[in-house]
Amino acid sequence: MANQLIEHFPTKYWQRLEDGRVRCDVCPQHCTLREGKRGSCFVRMHHKGKIVLTSYGRSSGFCIDPIEKKPLNHFYPGSSVLSFGTAGCNLSCKFCQNWDISKSRQIDTLSGSAMPEQLAKAAKQHHCKSLAFTYNDPVIFMEYAIDTAIAAKQQNIKSVAVSAGYICAEPRAEFYQHMDAANIDLKAFSESFYHKICHGHLQPVLETLLYLKNETNVWFEITTLLIPDENDSAQELHAMCQWIAESLGVDIPLHFSAFHPDFKMLDKGNTPLSTLLKARAIAQSYGLNYVYCGNVFDSESDSTYCPNCQQLLIGRNWYELNQYRLTEHGNCQHCGQQLPGRFAAFNNSFGRKRIPIAII
Repeated sequence: MANQLIEHFPTKYWQRLEDGRVRCDVCPQHCTLREGKRGSCFVRMHHKGKIVLTSYGRSSGFCIDPIEKKPLNHFYPGSSVLSFGTAGCNLSCKFCQNWDISKSRQIDTLSGSAMPEQLAKAAKQHHCKSLAFTYNDPVIFMEYAIDTAIAAKQQNIKSVAVSAGYICAEPRAEFYQHMDAANIDLKAFSESFYHKICHGHLQPVLETLLYLKNETNVWFEITTLLIPDENDSAQELHAMCQWIAESLGVDIPLHFSAFHPDFKMLDKGNTPLSTLLKARAIAQSYGLNYVYCGNVFDSESDSTYCPNCQQLLIGRNWYELNQYRLTEHGNCQHCGQQLPGRFAAFNNSFGRKRIPIAII
């Protein structure tokens, strides 16, 4: 079975409609499809009266990354992760920075193939601590991701979902049952942004964040890409950071990431560091303990400090860890404060390497 691709993999979150169409219920798009038609995600399709997944066992490529690139700063810092994705996405963000993968309508984009057991064994062979479903949103290929997470667990490999959190309640529960960590892309804190820029809605994403916090043991962090004059106003940032502090707690790591012009949003300039630092200050004013700036070089705002004694605990230079002052259980070596996250004995940093690999 290792090399046998399944062209039409069966799925279960759908229902038949009276007019002959089939409605997909994985995400809030609720695509209603006639025979042979694909959903907005591209990889889920109406085939012979059912919704099937067309990308099972197929990938846009495989790469070993530092875990900090996901970004996850409190999930086995310094470790390596085997990353892969498929094609398509259930949102249509005009600023997508992986648009060549996520907005692909060509199955040829899926140049690599690997069944779940192959991926788990490859992660083990390359000494990766975890395996990440990334580049495009794993909720749209959830059957493939779940089977891979099950295979990874058998190899003592953790599973990471990098997702926009745009998923319905029932599949959400099944999907995150198999994940160890997640980074949720909170694209903005306004319904108008989600509707106009992403062709989606804000509330389902907030529900995913609340679900992860209140109903699971999944370690998760949040990323917001700040786009000049679109989602970076002080008013919106205050509202978002207040909601995070009050609804999720002050120990949820929050990453503010710099935008660069891409895809259908070429009329905006790069996000200046000053904007990220202002957003970080707003988040800290609500008591958030771990606020990071990404896609820019600023070691101070990319490093981790003890909220109790203020000592530098994890120093970062891009994805390279040059200071590490935590015990194997994640306690501050200065005052003993427990940091939230998942930690182990630290040997060395994987660094900023990005290593493409082939799965055979």
